Amino acid sequence: MNQPTEKHQTCPKAPEPIPKAQVETTRRRAINSNRKGTSGKRLALFSLLFVALTSVGLYTVYTHFAGKSLSFDNRLLEPATLLPLAALLAVYFSTDALRLHFTLRALGHRLNAAVIARLVFINLFFSNVTPMATGGGFAQIWYLHKHGVPIGTATAATTIRTLLAVIFIFSLTPVFLLSLEALEGRAISGNVGIALTFLILLYLGFFAVLLLRTRWLMAPLAKLLTALWRLKLISAEGHRHWQFKAKREMLRFSASFGDYLRGQPMFIALSVLFTAVFLLSLFSFPALLLHSLDYTVDYITTLGLVVVTTFIMYFSPTPGASGISEGVFGSFFSEILAPSHLLLVIVAWRFLTIYLGMLIGLVVMQQELIRQRRAEP
Repeated sequence: MNQPTEKHQTCPKAPEPIPKAQVETTRRRAINSNRKGTSGKRLALFSLLFVALTSVGLYTVYTHFAGKSLSFDNRLLEPATLLPLAALLAVYFSTDALRLHFTLRALGHRLNAAVIARLVFINLFFSNVTPMATGGGFAQIWYLHKHGVPIGTATAATTIRTLLAVIFIFSLTPVFLLSLEALEGRAISGNVGIALTFLILLYLGFFAVLLLRTRWLMAPLAKLLTALWRLKLISAEGHRHWQFKAKREMLRFSASFGDYLRGQPMFIALSVLFTAVFLLSLFSFPALLLHSLDYTVDYITTLGLVVVTTFIMYFSPTPGASGISEGVFGSFFSEILAPSHLLLVIVAWRFLTIYLGMLIGLVVMQQELIRQRRAEP
């Protein structure tokens, strides 16, 4: 048998090089997949922490304020209770959407109602499973940018919306701390209340300077960062980075607020109005629950106690103020409600204002993620 000559021998072909674009695409997908996995685990951990801390808070109320007494009251399921609660829920969710809508309009952007509605529930979910409510802001910015709003404008819109609510709550809290009879004799109404009032004024004053006289803060900020560098708490590179980044973000925030103030006066007025109505509806749920259970409590008293509770929740390090909100509410209302009703009202209050919106937000977020995966190449 003839052997093939050297001329006719063939060598295996070398594999063709993979295009750089394909390599880069594969690398990005791997990074994104890893990030999503890490984010998903972190989100699941925060969700479990929310449930655990809520359980601890409720158990604390049950043992310390409710005298280990709990009974369900069928009056909460009567049509005379459910219909007003449903109407108040509609006001609560719709005004939450409208306050963001008109803030965006004042900044020169407009989104359709369906997008804004979904964002309301996404924010409710994320802001209550992340500490200090920071995740809600990031989630809103991501979602707004995904629907065509520039990141700078999205950041401004979410910040201004939050700031308007903070101004209302922080302005009312000192009034209720110093005037509510229900808080007399408590530590929070004495020297602690005066100290809190002073801190609130400092807090509001800082934001006023930040918004209206931003450059006044540049020199103190630069000195603070320099001091941190000299104490070797940050590196020289970190010092330069934070000097630039802090000044840039402060100027951007101030400029965005200027854009908001230069917007159409009608949109500005409506954003403030719907913020006020939103907060009023949020603070009115306990009053409606108490009325349904035939308690005769002054509405202003109930409103004031919930305002102070919400103010304390703003400084809670736990996800969605879980555990702390239940404990503070239980402490404030323990002398108003019967022990058997205290835990029941707390659960109903948190379900209507937080848990229900979180459940809807979880479903909406899953739908958005599925839609995003299908859109990816």
